[in-house]
Amino acid sequence: MRFAVGLLLSFASFASAQNPSTSDPQAVALATKSVAALTGGNSISDVSLTGNVTWTAGSDIEMGTGTFLAKGTGESRVNLNLSGGNKSYIRNSSGASPAGAWLGSDGIWHPYALHNCWTDTGWFFPVLSSLSAASPNITLSYVGLENRAGVSVYHLRSQSSSTNFTVQSLSTMDFYLDASSLLPVAVAFSVHPDNDAGLNIPAEARFSGYQVTNGVQIPAHMQQLQNGTPLLDFVLTSATLNSGLPDSEFAVQ
Repeated sequence: MRFAVGLLLSFASFASAQNPSTSDPQAVALATKSVAALTGGNSISDVSLTGNVTWTAGSDIEMGTGTFLAKGTGESRVNLNLSGGNKSYIRNSSGASPAGAWLGSDGIWHPYALHNCWTDTGWFFPVLSSLSAASPNITLSYVGLENRAGVSVYHLRSQSSSTNFTVQSLSTMDFYLDASSLLPVAVAFSVHPDNDAGLNIPAEARFSGYQVTNGVQIPAHMQQLQNGTPLLDFVLTSATLNSGLPDSEFAVQ
């Protein structure tokens, strides 16, 4: 299953990660300022992003349109209308256990493996992610000031506050904030084969070309990479905030 979201961490680095019981105040302060820079102080409950997409899977290159929907920090849906057929991906962590499913060209819904359901559902819209530090079930830590693709960035890491080390590892997200604007330039984590939770595949979303929509900073360009290879290129054409998306949009099939 190729469309999974999301880098940087091998299983060995997961094993050495620290998961404090409470968030690092420096990380929380930076995350809070980043969210403020993104939202301009506006409250956001849901988002719908629509744009043109290029999907690349090996020699298969397909063009079309895409819609990215997120509600709160626990529900998301991606619909792709491509030249080779339609694809949809749902993630939902609003229940007792996180879940997800994807629809391919075969027209059949396939469930995500549980170990691919612990990361943020709204990876493509950092305001509705663990960067918001809104959940007591998440801890944030400050990794350091780094250089990423020639840009000085603050590196923050989020993890589940669960005492289960496997859940901590599988939920790890890395946020890279532009040190000047504090806007996210990338979000990275690992995805895994359905039959092997221990094999980490680096995944990353990169954001650029921020533009203001109703007072909110939204990236006009997003790239999704997997194992260092471009998978999805998205160019925004419209964004809608707080439309009251129904939970039925995110029901796992």
